[in-house]
Amino acid sequence: MATTDEQAIRALHAQLLERWNQRHATGFAELFTEGGQSVGFDGSQLDGRAAIAAELRRIFTDHVTAAYVSIVREVRLLGPGVGMLRAVAGMVPPGKSDINPETNAIQSLIAVRSGDGWQIALFQNTPAQFHGRPEQAKALTEELQGARQPR
Repeated sequence: MATTDEQAIRALHAQLLERWNQRHATGFAELFTEGGQSVGFDGSQLDGRAAIAAELRRIFTDHVTAAYVSIVREVRLLGPGVGMLRAVAGMVPPGKSDINPETNAIQSLIAVRSGDGWQIALFQNTPAQFHGRPEQAKALTEELQGARQPR
C-alpha cells in the first residue's frame, strides 16, 4: 500500500506530464523548486523555474508536441521529505493513435517536500533506445501502447 507521500509524488509526476500535454510551460515549471533542474530528452540541462518555463515556451511556440503516456515503475522515499520516482514514458504524435517508439524514455524524478507540498528538484528524461536489444524496445512500446487510455 502506497503511503500518502508516495501517492503525492505519483500525482506530481502525473501533473508534470499533464501540463506538458496541455502545452502549459509556466504550469510545468511551477512544479519545480525555485532552483529545480530538468534534463531533457536531447540532453539539454535547464536550471531553475525561469529557465524551464522559457525553454518550454520556445518549444511549444516552435513545435507541435506529442502527448506523453507513462507507467510509473517505482516510488521510493529516500529520507524525510525526499522521494524518488522512476517511470517509463512514450509519446503519441498529434493526429496519431500509436506510441512513437523513437521517443520512448526512462524518466527519473527527485521530489522534495516543503511548506508548499511536494516539488520537483530534478527531472530527467532519458531516451530508452535499448541499443542492440530491439526486443526490449518493442516490448516497452507495446506496454506503453497498452497503457494508453482512449481519448
